[in-house]
Amino acid sequence: MSQLLLPKAFAELIAAFGKIPGVGARTAERYAYFIWKTDPIVAGNLAGSLADLHESIKLCPKTFALISEDDDESPLYNATDRDKSQVLVVEEPLDIIAIEKTGGYTGTYHCLGGAISPIDGMTPEQLKINELLTRIKEDAVTEVIIATNASIEGESTAIYLARLIREKSPEVKTSRLARGIPIGVDLEYADSLTLSQALKGRTEI
Repeated sequence: MSQLLLPKAFAELIAAFGKIPGVGARTAERYAYFIWKTDPIVAGNLAGSLADLHESIKLCPKTFALISEDDDESPLYNATDRDKSQVLVVEEPLDIIAIEKTGGYTGTYHCLGGAISPIDGMTPEQLKINELLTRIKEDAVTEVIIATNASIEGESTAIYLARLIREKSPEVKTSRLARGIPIGVDLEYADSLTLSQALKGRTEI
């Protein structure tokens, strides 16, 4: 859709949606058209939510998870039923949701803010790694569970973290989430990395 044929406000909205990762030009156009067609009240509520986003949400100073502006720390850190001696490390705050949905983890979390990726200019110094090392000492952590993504960057970050923790705090156990074959997927369609990790993480039955 030629930008010359569109009103300025519509073209600017398409451009704004287009900056969202994973949203292509056609999808951005559909989003913009939907917003224009929808009830102005709905569009106004969306605009209000976007305007309030940065003012009402911040990062927990301990876990770097998303918290409300009124909170001092994440409830997943300071709640009495959370075990501070166990820390599960994720790349981004939203990764926590997947773990919490399992209902099987009662420790705390630590968000790195990304993964090591030299190509993208993301170095260890830019991640919340030093803050993790500080927490290990302050909270007498006994185990760090590394749950970075199963990507080249995630695996590299996991290896780097495990090595660093062993050097700085050799008494702390470091573990990695086991990688398995998804339900319904035949072995012939599984990639070699998934198969390798599934084999290493095998358990007795």
